[in-house]
Amino acid sequence: MSCLRELEGKMAHDHHFINQGLGLRRRVWVPGPVIVGAGPSGLAAAACLKDKGVPSIVLERSNCIASLWQFRTYDRLRLHLPKKFCELPLMPFPEDFPMYPSKQQFVEYLEAYAKRFGIKPVFEQEVESAGYDESVGLWRVKSVGLKGEEMEYVCRWLVVATGENAEAVVPDIKGIENFRGEVRHTAEYRSGSDFRGKKVLVVGCGNSGMEVSLDLCNHDAHPSLVVRNAVHVLPREMLGRSTFGLSMWLLKWLPIRLVDRFLLIMSWMIFGSTGSFGLDRPQVGPLELKSKTGKTPVLDVGTLAKIKSGHIKVHPSIQSVGHHSVQFANGRIENFDAIILATGYKSNTPSWLKEKDMFSQKDGMPRKPFPHGWKGERGLYAVGFTRRGLFGSSADAKRVSEDIENFWKAEFKPNISP
Repeated sequence: MSCLRELEGKMAHDHHFINQGLGLRRRVWVPGPVIVGAGPSGLAAAACLKDKGVPSIVLERSNCIASLWQFRTYDRLRLHLPKKFCELPLMPFPEDFPMYPSKQQFVEYLEAYAKRFGIKPVFEQEVESAGYDESVGLWRVKSVGLKGEEMEYVCRWLVVATGENAEAVVPDIKGIENFRGEVRHTAEYRSGSDFRGKKVLVVGCGNSGMEVSLDLCNHDAHPSLVVRNAVHVLPREMLGRSTFGLSMWLLKWLPIRLVDRFLLIMSWMIFGSTGSFGLDRPQVGPLELKSKTGKTPVLDVGTLAKIKSGHIKVHPSIQSVGHHSVQFANGRIENFDAIILATGYKSNTPSWLKEKDMFSQKDGMPRKPFPHGWKGERGLYAVGFTRRGLFGSSADAKRVSEDIENFWKAEFKPNISP
């Protein structure tokens, strides 16, 4: 197929595309890409495409942009990295925003971003399947609306922007179904004020687990933290600069292992040995570990001081849960009023994308490692699966828009006569 009109003609005479009456899906031909997901990744992709003159449509299962940020994050959340590393393409943060914008400020930035580039997602569209139709050389994206109405979007390009954090991860913990207290994932946690005076066990010691523990402590709860694996904890700032920014600068001149060694020496000088209070470090350095596995080091915002002072207790992994108690791997048993699961999120791509070459069916992530995971075959793309946060999403969005622009200009841009 050499041009847009040939595709439209084929659709018009193909029985697959004919709406045969009530009860069938309404079918919509999209001349540009369909983008699934209206979080930061989807917005960045749509803006970059718009900037290059390529139209797109964004489908979002929620009723707003960035639903994860708006509905599934705790109140005290701030960006973990300085704003210059978190801005989306073509639009910086406002100058009066602090170095680490709050959750609400970031949402305001995203809303202003969508308005600036005229991005108007189709909300409340739950994509139930997307597959490539070999017979016509197009993608079919099937969705269901809030009231059960069914749609089918037909397109040449499909951009998966649902990201790494589409669904909460709930681990299988022996006996937790018998626990008589409250069990809540961090996706449902807003503030420690709900747990004032209570003994709360936080499961997971990533950035979320550490910050939730601190938030609980600041609201006069009595938190304990389950540390199941070795973890790198770094200060958020070193030598008057953000640790991330300093690392990026050093990597321009030094190999990653030397930079890791520097980070660990500085961390030891600031914190002392984290292993002495239950936070053993991995054998591999923080940046190398991030590069190999995607595991992000924790950037401390005050939690370590509370652990050192004894206000936050540290426990090893859970062996089992009773009606009111938890038994740990070291045999110790303690009672708790609530359990918070800071166990992260995962991609939900395998549940709806009918494709097995680009995305792994095991974890829903691109099979090719960064920076090659953004492009698949037959017009399939990914934005926001780099394990490098907003910085990675922006890089993906730029690559995807440039690639689609080349096809758009060469083959699919309509010839409009004056």
